[in-house]
Amino acid sequence: MGPHPAVAAIRLAVRRVLHDILNDHPAPETDSRERPAPPLVFVACSGGADSMALASALAFEAPRLGIRAGGVTVDHGLQPGSDLRAEEVVLRLRELGLDPVEATAVTVGREGGPEAAARDARYAALDDAAVRHGAVAVLLGHTRDDQAETVLLGLARGSGIRSLSGMAAVSGGPGAARRYRRPFLQLDRQTARKACMVQSLPVWDDPHNADPAYTRSRLRHEGLPALEKALGKGVVEALARTAQLSRDDADALDAWAGQAESSVRDAAGLLECAKLYALPPAVRRRILRRAAIEAGAPAGSLFARHIEEVDRLITGWRGQGVINLPGKVVAQRQGGRLVIRQG
Repeated sequence: MGPHPAVAAIRLAVRRVLHDILNDHPAPETDSRERPAPPLVFVACSGGADSMALASALAFEAPRLGIRAGGVTVDHGLQPGSDLRAEEVVLRLRELGLDPVEATAVTVGREGGPEAAARDARYAALDDAAVRHGAVAVLLGHTRDDQAETVLLGLARGSGIRSLSGMAAVSGGPGAARRYRRPFLQLDRQTARKACMVQSLPVWDDPHNADPAYTRSRLRHEGLPALEKALGKGVVEALARTAQLSRDDADALDAWAGQAESSVRDAAGLLECAKLYALPPAVRRRILRRAAIEAGAPAGSLFARHIEEVDRLITGWRGQGVINLPGKVVAQRQGGRLVIRQG
């Protein structure tokens, strides 16, 4: 008799991702007397159902593929006793057979709001752990439900198709373009929870996930249930599918903008307004955004309204003056050229 269907589903998802990782990191050719060290893959684990299910699947599948499996838990220090909780997670991961395992404490700032600040601190800690231990990848337990929430949050921001594309199945960290892998984006949250239950894995439910002070929590407990009531149970799956379709479209437009950029610059490298005007708006605005970032505008502070204002220098030119952008970057039109530079 095989494993419970939920357990089989999480293991299959992890197995597929581990095969992808091995394809990205083939064993180096060495003298036959030497055996290269097997690659190390970390799981980021909070102790919640999603990441505990992921840790259990990694512990099961990795040895079968000649991969070492380790774990990291991040203590955000946002709740009393969070250090003890992190120690408990470390023990659970070791009981699953993961090694190395560590807990790392971070200081959460305030920039961008509490959720964004905690996320930034968490990823910085995961990047550091991966580099220190030489891990080739870090697995994250985001599910299809998380993806649906991310798409709705992007829709609320109104910042274009890229914000609707949700989380990528593969994304990068500093110096590692494919460090983060999300095996569960096609699985629902209930499957992960069921897999923990049938394997008798202890699960911690983070009180922040039910705290209405957090936007994602309100969306999870109020927004999505209301949408499902109005539109039916297929909403989460449809939103996740929208994310993938949007990501494919956004990737294609990014590639188009990258190819078109050289054709709209003059011999001095300045952007020519007439040539920019001839491009489709979605392509033109991507070129403008990239130029602003290259000039020093922080990507996280550069919103659609900023780019639309710069775009009007091309499409609605009435002699307007300098446009101020984040990072002390300015944009202005000079003699048929668009100049974006540090102010």
